[in-house]
Amino acid sequence: MSEPGSVPPVPEADPEAAARRRAALRRPLWIAVLLLVLAAGALWVTSTMTWGATRVKPDATGAEVQPALVPMALFCVAAVAAAVALAGWMRRVLGALVLLAAVVVGRVVVAASPPAGAYAVAVAGVLLMAAAGLLLLVRGAAMPRLGGGYQTPGAARRNAYPERELWNALERGDDPTDRD
Repeated sequence: MSEPGSVPPVPEADPEAAARRRAALRRPLWIAVLLLVLAAGALWVTSTMTWGATRVKPDATGAEVQPALVPMALFCVAAVAAAVALAGWMRRVLGALVLLAAVVVGRVVVAASPPAGAYAVAVAGVLLMAAAGLLLLVRGAAMPRLGGGYQTPGAARRNAYPERELWNALERGDDPTDRD
């Protein structure tokens, strides 16, 4: 029986459970990346579809009617790279920017009133973009960062036992008070 006020021993963490937890944290990042790629594809496809007649051209494409579609598709592709490279609160800021861009593109599409097919693809792109932005905004800080899981064995040992490094230096004959 344990004494009152003593802390019970903590069981060792299950390595399989830790691996599942890490995979669960990585999953939203790849979902956000996939949503952004699909949004970029949908916006690009919408820009190539025929949107109808304009004063200048009888069969104008979406890019000719609304030139913002192609840059927003490229923004989604750039957001993929940023989502993978950024971490913490910066990823949340990226999520807010993607969400704001989705609102802007949505307003642009509604204002242009394209034909039903182009409208459906554009709305799908906007919804995918908004979902990715919302996911990055809500779960962005918890997602793993680029290269965050890798550490050299020497660095891992150094971080695990910093006092040990001091004793090893003393055993080698290094003077810890000696400044170079």
